[in-house]
Amino acid sequence: MLKKLLFSALLLNSLLSYSQDIINSTPIALKKNRDIFQIVNNEKKDVTLFLSDKIKVKAIHLNENMQIVDSVSTERPDTKTYDMMIGYNVDNTNTRLFWSSDDYEEIFAQLYDVPNHKVVTQKYTLVLKDQKILQKFSENDNFYILTFIKKSNNLKLHIFDKNGNYRERIISLGGSHFLTKDYEKTDLDGVLSENLLPFEFPYTFEYINPEDPTSLTDGAKKRKCYFNKKQITITIDTNVDFTQVFVIDLKTFTAKEKIVKKQPIPEDRRFLNSNSFYFNDKLYQIKTSSKLLHFTIKDLDDNILKEHSANATNPIEFKNSEIYQEGGDFGGKRTLETSAQFIRKVNNLHSGLSCYHVGENTLITFGGVSATGQSAGQTTANQFGFIGAIIGAAFLSPTMESFNSYANRKVVKIEGLFDSEGNNIKGDLKPLAFDKIRTFFDDNKEVSSQTLFKMQDAYYLGYYDNKTKEYTIRKFVD
Repeated sequence: MLKKLLFSALLLNSLLSYSQDIINSTPIALKKNRDIFQIVNNEKKDVTLFLSDKIKVKAIHLNENMQIVDSVSTERPDTKTYDMMIGYNVDNTNTRLFWSSDDYEEIFAQLYDVPNHKVVTQKYTLVLKDQKILQKFSENDNFYILTFIKKSNNLKLHIFDKNGNYRERIISLGGSHFLTKDYEKTDLDGVLSENLLPFEFPYTFEYINPEDPTSLTDGAKKRKCYFNKKQITITIDTNVDFTQVFVIDLKTFTAKEKIVKKQPIPEDRRFLNSNSFYFNDKLYQIKTSSKLLHFTIKDLDDNILKEHSANATNPIEFKNSEIYQEGGDFGGKRTLETSAQFIRKVNNLHSGLSCYHVGENTLITFGGVSATGQSAGQTTANQFGFIGAIIGAAFLSPTMESFNSYANRKVVKIEGLFDSEGNNIKGDLKPLAFDKIRTFFDDNKEVSSQTLFKMQDAYYLGYYDNKTKEYTIRKFVD
């Protein structure tokens, strides 16, 4: 017990210094079955770190100066009933973790009252008959579970507030237009159940947080959702010719439908590819054939704000990087020489794009990825392992999840930098924090128990060095 307390104090106090890349390294013998994850309260500028194994969970609270305030430990919920951690919310400075059964019908909440050294528990039973779990969202006040109600055009939000109260709200999408990828009329179930395997499961939405860099693996999903405190925005790109958008108001629990068309390409639509990314209240769309690529920025009322295009015979004018390929039959990384190679490969893969703030500008990644198992090469991503089933689907560490996303896949991509008007900014790109972290893992493969979180404008990476037997905290900035 003394070793555990000493480790926690040394680990967290190592965050006090901001002047160096390596904040600190602490010698410690860390068990292999321990998971480390975090919850950041950006409003209060503090962090709660959780150290968990199969028996106990330890919560450690840091203030805005990254100083350890206090900690509390408790037993992990019964694994036979509650086998995964699905989300959280925050009551003042206290964090509430939500655990669930496989079917989500049994929910167990643990409120970690660190200042008073106690953990308050609460149980919920959800009635989910004829419902499909689509996605989960956490923010400081509320934890949401979004479901689809079968045999209807309705969604349902299961809401847990900061006081531990539970309520349900139904969102009607009745009157909306639902078309399959083949332009056949259908209902909401028909759109959600379309089989996009092996890349994308039916009845799923990929949750996108644009505050962190989004991998092309996530950006290439056809059904995505974006969350903030005011609304949930759902985009569906199963049809190659348009993006269907639903904006759900989290105060009125009503939805608005928007249809945003994609640029036409005069070619058999069976050989076209398209996708979108919602960012800064704008919809960024790409559409490709074997020889053309259209990139369009629109508002949700279908007005064109800016457009770019590329073809197989000329250089791509709006890119700031080389054309990179990772994985594939050749393995490793290599640079492609021509626009024709890039456009053809993107059109043959699962195409997508992603956006990320770089100061006042927007960095956009364009490209395509394969499904898993189609790549002979391994990227640096597979050096950044999952933190375990204890945090189902890496829900609390989406930044870590992105490092795994290219493992065992073929990836082709370019990057471009754009101003607020959608104009390409010429010049070389500076490395981002994520680029530096990937480079670090290229050179440091003997690591485990990783955790990664963003606080203000910096990323903090913690990892256990299996060779030196030290736990190290590093700081990375864009």
